[in-house]
Amino acid sequence: MTRSKIAISLPDDQLARVRREVRGGRADSVSGYIAQVLAEHEKRESLRALLRDLTKQHGKPTARDLKWADRALAPRGA
Repeated sequence: MTRSKIAISLPDDQLARVRREVRGGRADSVSGYIAQVLAEHEKRESLRALLRDLTKQHGKPTARDLKWADRALAPRGA
């Protein structure tokens, strides 16, 4: 993957949080953290688009559908 270097400005509190994430080992670098957050955002947007398409195609889920989903997705064995 080709990478390009850019400069961004962040509020001090956001930059401090990013640096804490890097120090805590949850990201390799500031750039890595920003890339990770952008990738997660893109996934959420893609899922939102899928949900919009499914809702257009099949309508909104019913109360029964939501109840089923709650049961099906509930954590098991705790």
